[in-house]
Amino acid sequence: MFQKYDTIVVGAGHAGCEAAVAAANMGSKVLLATMNMNTIAQMSCNPAMGGVAKGQIVREIDALGGYSGIVTDETMIQFRMLNRSKGPAMWSPRAQSDRVRFGEKWRMMLEAHPNIDFWQEMVTGLIVKDGRCCGVRTGLGLEIESKSVILTNGTFLNGLIHIGEKQFGGGRAGERAATGITAQLVELGFEAGRMKTGTPPRVDGRSLDWSAMETQPGDENPVGFSYTKTPELTDQIPCHVTYTNEEVHDILRTGFDRSPMFNGRIQGLGPRYCPSIEDKIERFSDRNRHQLFVEPEGRNTCEIYVNGFSSSLPEDVQFKAMRKIRGFENAKMFRPGYAIEYDFFQPTQLRANLETRLIDNLFFAGQINGTTGYEEAGCQGLMAGINAHLKINEDDPFIIKRSEGYIGVLIDDLVNKGTKEPYRMFTSRAEYRILLRQDNADIRLTPLAVKLGMQGMEKRMQRVEEKQAAVKEIARFFRDFSVEPDLINSYLAENKSATISQKVKAKSILGRPHIDMEGMKNVLPDLHTFLEKYDPETQLLAETNLKYEGYIRREKEMVDKMNRLEQVRLHENFDYKGLGSLSNEAREKLTALKPRTVGQASRISGVSPSDISVLLVHVGR
Repeated sequence: MFQKYDTIVVGAGHAGCEAAVAAANMGSKVLLATMNMNTIAQMSCNPAMGGVAKGQIVREIDALGGYSGIVTDETMIQFRMLNRSKGPAMWSPRAQSDRVRFGEKWRMMLEAHPNIDFWQEMVTGLIVKDGRCCGVRTGLGLEIESKSVILTNGTFLNGLIHIGEKQFGGGRAGERAATGITAQLVELGFEAGRMKTGTPPRVDGRSLDWSAMETQPGDENPVGFSYTKTPELTDQIPCHVTYTNEEVHDILRTGFDRSPMFNGRIQGLGPRYCPSIEDKIERFSDRNRHQLFVEPEGRNTCEIYVNGFSSSLPEDVQFKAMRKIRGFENAKMFRPGYAIEYDFFQPTQLRANLETRLIDNLFFAGQINGTTGYEEAGCQGLMAGINAHLKINEDDPFIIKRSEGYIGVLIDDLVNKGTKEPYRMFTSRAEYRILLRQDNADIRLTPLAVKLGMQGMEKRMQRVEEKQAAVKEIARFFRDFSVEPDLINSYLAENKSATISQKVKAKSILGRPHIDMEGMKNVLPDLHTFLEKYDPETQLLAETNLKYEGYIRREKEMVDKMNRLEQVRLHENFDYKGLGSLSNEAREKLTALKPRTVGQASRISGVSPSDISVLLVHVGR
């Protein structure tokens, strides 16, 4: 009935979809197994992609040949570049998506791929022989053979939904939990844990008073995520902002004794950076209000997502409190918010290529690794798909360095440090964030995808080379072009910048605070004429490189120093217990995690600088 596949991907959420596409575009024959074909790439929580650091990840996925950026651009209803008031390293793209169209577009793109087959059924176990994963077992008792398996189970592994004092099994509202896999993995020696996440109520937009809320429009000139040519966004739909108040908080407190979070029924670890409304009231008791973002779910639906009001309180308490929010006085609820507990596996049990240490050719990606968020899941799926293909073809693993991408930071953090709570990416987690901007992801990563042999990257690489050449031309012009005082001084004075008394190079003017290329272009005709042939994205990239040249150079020097440690390799069977000069904790952690390099060893929690010095001496450095 089934052929033997190169890779079976279990789960068709964001991680599973990217894993399937990545392996298929590398040339593998893939089977994507899901319990429900109608929920492929479903946005289980908020109808949005991107955000702080997450937007950078989506652009990196796109630069490597993944589909998340394309799907988002094709289905978004609003786009905003966040953190514009800060430096370019902090700029983060974010889009509101049409939730239904997002899933539809993903399914269409997956079904159009000749290397991807589908099977709709619960996978209940793995086929493991001689320490190697070679297929899956299904609820019907079928055995499907493959050379590798990628588990992307999301919140479905023994999922348990909580609403007040009610609890029932489920991986998502209206969908059953997945059973069998956790028990088998634990029997094989894996360490399992429990995590929790939550989602807010969905409400009927027709019942809200929009005039009572603040309007949050999209950008005047929306950009998008993909470096390919995707449709231009027009007719954006605004979001709105409102706030809770003391009366709302008082009503919510009446349900705390029936809250699964406060009465101890939920044992899982919750997200620190996306807490429930009851958690926010408890942790920030000095605040008399909390901000809520009222987000449309799509163009052709009245369903509304109440971002910031995640709750597992009894549904009657949620409803009563919600009606005291400004603009929600007559709100009708589609469904209440809920919390969900699910199994995860500590990611320190993985190698840097996301393959498990215990079982060869078995890969984990997404929330099974303790992460939260569509973007974090998608990038892990992409990397697992690529590495599953490389492993079965006996090629070296593909590992992105911390200095090359947020994807590298995320995976390096997970496999070296593990996580005690749902892991979410932030710009602050990246030590080289000036290098890892959203505007240069294609320059950083597309050449790596081409080198890997990812299908369909030739045209992308051509665009990257054209962009790099254009950026160099612009930089050369600014270094050579002299600016006349009588042309620029009025612009400088308007922006409270010192005027000039003689000709100076355009680069030195651009490097000043509050001065930008657009403003200079408006008062310097020759500059305007020169820049006309370049698109706005290329101009902005060139401007950023010129303005932050010194900072970029210093960060590259830091990268070079760290790369020296990355080049000092450690044998997988290195006897750390025999090194008496190491601390006890370092011996224990290094023996368990088996770092590939001294650089990786230096990032393991509990390994001190003195321990690294001991390692360097031992390997002759």
